[in-house]
Amino acid sequence: MQHVSPVAVRARQPAVAGAPFYCDARDYGLCGDGVTNDQPALAALVDRLGDGYAADGRARVIYCPPGIYSIRDAGTVWRSGVSLIGAGPAATRFLLSNVGNRTDPTPLAFWTTVQHGADRDRHIADCTFADFEIDGSGVAMAEYNYLAKGLGLQYVVRGVFRNLYIHHTAATGLGCDFLQDSLIDGVVVVGCGRLDNGEQMGGAGIGVGIGGWGAVERLTIANCTTMANGTNGIFLELQKDYWSPPRGYRIIGCHSEGNRFGISDWGADGLIVSACTMTGNLEAGFDISAEGTAGVAGRGGVLTDCVIDGNGCDGISMGNTPGPYTIRGNRISGNGRHGYHGHDLGHGYQGPAMDVVIESNEFWGNGLDAVRVDRPMTDAVLLNNRLRNNGRQCGEAATGGGESVRYSERSMVDRAAHWPHDGHRGKVLRVGKRVAMVAANNDTELTLAPVRPGAFSGWSGDTPKPGTPYELVAAPETRAGIAINAHFDSATVRGNRIWDNHDDQTQTHGLWITGRGSCVACRVEDNDLAGNGAGGMRLDTPPVGGRWSGNHDEHDWS
Repeated sequence: MQHVSPVAVRARQPAVAGAPFYCDARDYGLCGDGVTNDQPALAALVDRLGDGYAADGRARVIYCPPGIYSIRDAGTVWRSGVSLIGAGPAATRFLLSNVGNRTDPTPLAFWTTVQHGADRDRHIADCTFADFEIDGSGVAMAEYNYLAKGLGLQYVVRGVFRNLYIHHTAATGLGCDFLQDSLIDGVVVVGCGRLDNGEQMGGAGIGVGIGGWGAVERLTIANCTTMANGTNGIFLELQKDYWSPPRGYRIIGCHSEGNRFGISDWGADGLIVSACTMTGNLEAGFDISAEGTAGVAGRGGVLTDCVIDGNGCDGISMGNTPGPYTIRGNRISGNGRHGYHGHDLGHGYQGPAMDVVIESNEFWGNGLDAVRVDRPMTDAVLLNNRLRNNGRQCGEAATGGGESVRYSERSMVDRAAHWPHDGHRGKVLRVGKRVAMVAANNDTELTLAPVRPGAFSGWSGDTPKPGTPYELVAAPETRAGIAINAHFDSATVRGNRIWDNHDDQTQTHGLWITGRGSCVACRVEDNDLAGNGAGGMRLDTPPVGGRWSGNHDEHDWS
């Protein structure tokens, strides 16, 4: 007789009474008619199946057929081993609202440290959320509450979030923390964080708190789309400043558009971001900084093979990371200000950024300097990049008013103007006490960026009346391919091609060391700097030591 192990016997046990492995939600009290409050029935079913999983270790599935499932006035506390599956985002829709209890943030599902005591030993496991829609537009609150998410789970093992459409939640759409051996795949998140002012906790499309499992947390975010969310499209955020930044994260093949930031690394170690598109975000396409809850920036990451285009301010923004970081093989173009901007936030790590590598990227059409260093760096490498036709924000100061000037929610027209194409992109337009950000312009019209993600208007106040006087400041006179405006020590700058091939050149110099910058013990070799508007190099502070050789057009110092 064949021996059967005790493990095999347990695996074949029948379902616990009342807790079948597969449930059609309609058979267990959910109506899906858009009228009945389905939350109590859903919560009861989750508890029943969760009890079954706890008893026999076998995961259960709730299937919700096509319909609108109203989830009102309370979120559902989730349980291990319970999966929620729909018939597709266009078919199965969960409509969240709290009209009967405005103090309850009403997520579809949550399991948190503060509310439920979630931690490593009280995690949930083996849960899949797939093939449905979450509509959070019905949740309203007197004050912003970061728990007003679509999904808000903490300490999850083997979690899968796939083929979901989450939109218009008051806080983050998919806001789950400490995900171990988990996957977020094919999730579309639009207009979430609508009650976030843009600077509060959460308010993102996909937001993942990290660090709770220790040095390694294994999560892949793949093939997701995030649009017009209040803060980040996708972000990772270290939750405690005394936790070690964890490794194990990958963001692959995602698209982030029209958020405040596209994709952000706020505290991971070794994040891989590959084959993503970050476009039209209001501040930056990719943000590596100490802006998060813990005030700890990402480090050791790799950003590769991405398109980072048309963001309102910077393409890549790097603030107060200790480094290292590798930025390789990306297209970084058409951003309102800098292509890459290393800067000081005024908080976070205060030493120089170490071992940052910027290699084999295409920088073109950015508003100001393609690469701008406003914070000290040591042992940086800028290798084999092509930086061309930057400095597009070249417009002189402009004022106007009267009969030629008209305003709308997202534009300003001055029929008497003759502006250079996109010469004011990235500037702030001032009309009295109102301000707006210029996203693009032709010879007579300014197109304005929304005042916040998803907003109808670009103005900080009411739309100005026709003829109201306006003001645009002048662009900086010098706009370089590489601008060094801080201590830049022991760096290698080699093999870069930096030029402007337009008839009306806007990139004034290839390499510029400002009066505040310094270049000590650097190797600047074999760079082609010919063809810029004013000269190959501008050295307001002469370099000290190092090796400078083989730079074409090096004689053209101004």
